[in-house]
Amino acid sequence: MFFPVATSSVLNPKLTFLHHHHLRDTNRNRVSKSVKMINSVNHENPRKCECFDLYDQLVPYKKAWSWQKSIVSEKLALIDRNQECSDTVILLQHPPVYTMGTGSSEDYLNFDIKNAPFDVYRTERGGEVTYHGPGQLVMYPIINLRNHKMDLHWYLRKLEEIVIRVLSSAFSIKATRLDGFTGVWVGDQKVAAIGIRASKWLTYHGLALNVTTDLTPFDSIVPCGIRNRRVGSIKGLIENDKLSDLQLIDLAHESLLKEFSEVFQIQIEKKQNCDLEC
Repeated sequence: MFFPVATSSVLNPKLTFLHHHHLRDTNRNRVSKSVKMINSVNHENPRKCECFDLYDQLVPYKKAWSWQKSIVSEKLALIDRNQECSDTVILLQHPPVYTMGTGSSEDYLNFDIKNAPFDVYRTERGGEVTYHGPGQLVMYPIINLRNHKMDLHWYLRKLEEIVIRVLSSAFSIKATRLDGFTGVWVGDQKVAAIGIRASKWLTYHGLALNVTTDLTPFDSIVPCGIRNRRVGSIKGLIENDKLSDLQLIDLAHESLLKEFSEVFQIQIEKKQNCDLEC
């Protein structure tokens, strides 16, 4: 199964981030200890998934996108040689950026693309325009569906399930799916967007969960092409002023990895992070 890859392009390289930025405050009180390895439950010999965990860093979109495609190319070569191809997951945040899917319409941009407030990238993922920025956790699972289930609808539902479980277990927020749409909702507020691509049953791109995100930049677009619906964040939904923004990010991060591990029945193995200088 092959989904052709659209040509990558930067539509408006207005802001340039030369290096990824650390958001870590080493002096703050953590909600709980960092997760070093998460063992999937009820599974004697879980498959391993390498994890590049940069959740407390702002990684420029172009670098993270190139990194994904490099990993995908390596894994596709393994598949072509009928060799074992394991799973990978990347977790990070991005500086402010708008991304569009391969078939996205510029009608959903409330600005002149030649004078956009942030960089705009047209990518090969599915879906319409969305915004990424600080306070939003982005998870890029590069999953070999041959090791799971070769069904993209099943995969999308699993990504939604991860977020629904995170919101319930970590924040006591009841979230749902919305018939006819991909993503996760709390009432009429969309808190997580999902857009993927797959080649030979190997997935990339992924999900974005608004934790403490400044939602103002969403006003400049029609998020995911859905009108008359709002975008929400965990911070805006919970009634807890005792947790700082950084603590909310920590809590969401740890829960995301835990639920990802359990939903896909895989064992997380933390890897040394790429320097992203490629």
